[in-house]
Amino acid sequence: MQEPRLYTWRNGWFRWSVLGVSGMTVAALLVGLIWLPSLQSDFTAKGVWDSICRAAGVPSEWIAQGKWPSASKGTTQVVLTSDMARAGAGDAIGRGATIAVQQCSMCHGAQGMSDANAPNLAGQYPEVVIKQLHDYKRGDRASAIMQTLAQRLSDKDITDIAAYYDSLPKARAAIVQAGEMDAPALVRVGDPLRNIVPCVSCHGGIDHKIGAPWLEGMPKEYLLKEMKAFASGARRNDSFAQMRNVVRPLTSQELDSVAEFYARREPAAGSR
Repeated sequence: MQEPRLYTWRNGWFRWSVLGVSGMTVAALLVGLIWLPSLQSDFTAKGVWDSICRAAGVPSEWIAQGKWPSASKGTTQVVLTSDMARAGAGDAIGRGATIAVQQCSMCHGAQGMSDANAPNLAGQYPEVVIKQLHDYKRGDRASAIMQTLAQRLSDKDITDIAAYYDSLPKARAAIVQAGEMDAPALVRVGDPLRNIVPCVSCHGGIDHKIGAPWLEGMPKEYLLKEMKAFASGARRNDSFAQMRNVVRPLTSQELDSVAEFYARREPAAGSR
């Protein structure tokens, strides 16, 4: 007597195995792509397609080519390297402190903490300070005061200043985490439907991208001013228009909530 072939629909084991796997696949898709996304408090999609895109982490509608201006060549000439992110030696920190007290303390404070809504530089990543000073020096970032001061600095002066500020305690300890529920959704998870990455993916919390500044403890007025400058195109020294593309679709309320979150808490004593 000839036994039935294994991979045939007439074989009961094969038939029920296929049906069982198919049923579990459909159930997993419904749970993962529709039911779980709908339970998130910051979820605003209106249909099944939006739910699927949300779960997959892609926008439901791609922005048409040419709708947003592309980055102009020469918006910044600084090439970031890992060497820029290294802590400076003691002699560099000492020289940087002397220059900073003489040239920078009026706006940024003697210890890098501003009382004038200028950015706090205490504990700022060295490559951030280096990049911004070179951008000011070359005219890729506009400010009458900063451009005038930067013109007087040599490359070594800039590196030493960055080493000094990096050696100081940060304005606030790191408090943004991927799962911190009191952070705005834009900070924690971004908005995949608008192709917006979360702030914590570059500025710390999930990851730190070289050249992305430390934001926690920054004055709210400063953060708002710079985000609006990126959104309007008045500030253009972000590589490949990264910040411009992120903040351009944000509403005034969303910009305010992000700035409020990063600025709202008290400094943490002794934190780095």
